[in-house]
Amino acid sequence: MTRRHFRKSRRDEAPGLDVTTFMNLMVVLIPFLLISAVFSRVTIMELSVPTSAGKSTADRPNFTIEVIVRKAGLEIANGSSVEAAIPKKDGQYDMKLLSQMLMRLKARFPQKEEATVLMEPNIAYDYLIQIMDAVRGAGVQQEGSEAVERMVLFPNISIGDAP
Repeated sequence: MTRRHFRKSRRDEAPGLDVTTFMNLMVVLIPFLLISAVFSRVTIMELSVPTSAGKSTADRPNFTIEVIVRKAGLEIANGSSVEAAIPKKDGQYDMKLLSQMLMRLKARFPQKEEATVLMEPNIAYDYLIQIMDAVRGAGVQQEGSEAVERMVLFPNISIGDAP
């Protein structure tokens, strides 16, 4: 009888939990996931949207810089009339010519830091980013040097819909 009782109590015991295999998996998996993880940097740029109710005509500067993005090309306007039109070149917007024209405007108005980018509907978002980068600054190569220096043009950008 004692033998039978001994066998019965042996069956009731729960087997020990073996976590060795799981720990081995974690030791390999965690470093792999940390090494393969993509660390991204999120950048937020402060923009303002132009409003007609926000300013009176007395507060407006004499010259406002507007870059209008149209399907046919780019236009640089002064708030009331078009200063220059830049047609598309091989189906792409001519960013080099846009940068040159904006550098000329910066030379004429060195204190000016505001610009407005106005877009027509159904234009790719990538073009908005490229144009905003061109309006904010341009790469200038110094004479006799191969280094390209970044020139700040109009860092305060407002965005809106094209008229």
